[in-house]
Amino acid sequence: MPTEEVLAQMRAADPPVHYLVGTPKGRLTRLEQALLGEPWHAARPGVQVKLLAQDGELYVFAESRDRIAKERGMRRRQLKWLWHRLKQLSTMSKLTREALLMKLGAAQSKAPAAWRLVSLEMAVHGASFGYWLNRKKLREVRRREGRYLLRTNLTESDPAKLWEYYIQLVAVEEAFKTLKGDLSVRPIFHQKEKRIEAHIFIAFLAYCLHVTLGHRLKHLATGLTTRSVLEKFSAVQMIDVHIPTTDGRELMLTRYTQPEAELKLLLERLKITLPPQPPPKITAAQAAVATPV
Repeated sequence: MPTEEVLAQMRAADPPVHYLVGTPKGRLTRLEQALLGEPWHAARPGVQVKLLAQDGELYVFAESRDRIAKERGMRRRQLKWLWHRLKQLSTMSKLTREALLMKLGAAQSKAPAAWRLVSLEMAVHGASFGYWLNRKKLREVRRREGRYLLRTNLTESDPAKLWEYYIQLVAVEEAFKTLKGDLSVRPIFHQKEKRIEAHIFIAFLAYCLHVTLGHRLKHLATGLTTRSVLEKFSAVQMIDVHIPTTDGRELMLTRYTQPEAELKLLLERLKITLPPQPPPKITAAQAAVATPV
């Protein structure tokens, strides 16, 4: 998120640089009263926004019904798990104080959003604690779920157009996240321009395949993510089988390991047919044994 200094430089640039960025939650708290009096505008089905002009900028307060349901479901699952875990820890009478603190820290790391909604008080001595739901914080979180504040120096006042710009920004950020995460694209310091272009081209092709697979999953295997499918595909290996002949020569056959039952079902759902291969047919377990570590 750009700092105030960076945004001021963008506004003062010649020609001016336009931006549409998110804002910290503290700013939403400060502008909450002013936003209450503004009317809602439909940006698209299920999404409505409020516009507030202030200090030479336009603030866009967005509310998405789908996002509310998603964030609320995530929060409920985290809180349910954390509450169950705290109940378990409260009954472990044999734990030392140090061991209890470590387990509480692990629970906090696993459910940080839910942890902020729980008040916890440790006993002065021993390994006991009390906990309760902070209802005030819960009401604040429920009021903010699925709602976020954007700021822009664009003169566009059409809510649908501003929402379209924001969706484009999210798509660009997601593309960079995919390149760095799922595709593990890393910088390589090339010395020649052609190699730089080739590197970019290969990364772009990988991203295109990633997006194509995601679209196929939406229609053919709903519920699966591209990341989970790539993890399943990683079980298929390409190996070279070396077969000695009686006259002292050696045959080398390229083979892929046979997919397991779960992967076969996934390939059928995606309508992907692997090329036929004659014997020998090798499983992933056999390949792991034959390949030296």
